[in-house]
Amino acid sequence: MENKNKRLIIIDSNSVIHRAYHALPPLTTKKGELVNAVYGFLLVFFKALKDFQPDFVAATFDFPGPTLRHKKYEKYKAKRPPAPKELYQQIPKVKEVLNAFGVSLFEKEGYEADDIIGAIAKQAPKKQILPKIETIILSGDQDSLQLVNENTKVFALRKGIKDIILYDENSVKEKFQGLEPKELLDYKALRGDPSDNIPGVTGVGEKTATELLLTFGSLEGIYSEIEKKSKKSDKIRPKLKELLVKYKDQAFLSKDLAKINEDMPLDFNLEKCRWGEYDKEKAAQALKNLEFHSLISRLPAVKEEDKKESIGGNLKLW
Repeated sequence: MENKNKRLIIIDSNSVIHRAYHALPPLTTKKGELVNAVYGFLLVFFKALKDFQPDFVAATFDFPGPTLRHKKYEKYKAKRPPAPKELYQQIPKVKEVLNAFGVSLFEKEGYEADDIIGAIAKQAPKKQILPKIETIILSGDQDSLQLVNENTKVFALRKGIKDIILYDENSVKEKFQGLEPKELLDYKALRGDPSDNIPGVTGVGEKTATELLLTFGSLEGIYSEIEKKSKKSDKIRPKLKELLVKYKDQAFLSKDLAKINEDMPLDFNLEKCRWGEYDKEKAAQALKNLEFHSLISRLPAVKEEDKKESIGGNLKLW
């Protein structure tokens, strides 16, 4: 058997659904059901399958209701307007289609999809010693960029559902003026994140956060130098230093809120996420039920090795 690296796609489903809903005009079935988010989601899903030819696929979802982050900070995501009910109504339809394709779905009470993504990305390499696992995170936002490393990349939607970029370590550093993926957590701890109502350090913006981290390396490094009153800390402007001291607790709370919990308890079986042998008749029927007739002719092909392994079985090949 050839010792080629295997590839896992993890879908940040809620973020892709959200992006698809807002990117596409209303699309309804004959019954009047809105399905634009499902259609857009499938376009992105099919593109990822075609571009990356994965060996494994997993789809993650946010669990409805408060998370552990809300317990730490009541105002977490408090300023975010609720998504339209027409968007939420399409999530079960996405799950139905993914089930038809044999994709494993993951959600857990108290945790967000990002946490599950982090846990899977961390566990997957341990489940398969050889060959190595390359993980591609398919997402509608950039929150998971902190997970990027030698073996993990993020396939992120930038505008609509057609402008997509694959972030590796180098492209993350290029986008964030030299910051490495692991430093993005501290970056968010300093500048905050308005979309999630993560406060950060009041008065610190993107440029200042970047400069501080390029100089001190981490949030802990910044405060260590300040507390030691070192010569290095003298480089910090007095007014900025005053803000950093005043909002220290807020900064570390923000880091805690922004951190993806890779160590969350998750029962993950890599083999159950194997992609390739799915029931094409069942998948086609799921698309037909949604009246996505144009997508039926574009059903994802199984990989060549899967076809060879399936000869003589019940799988219909094409």
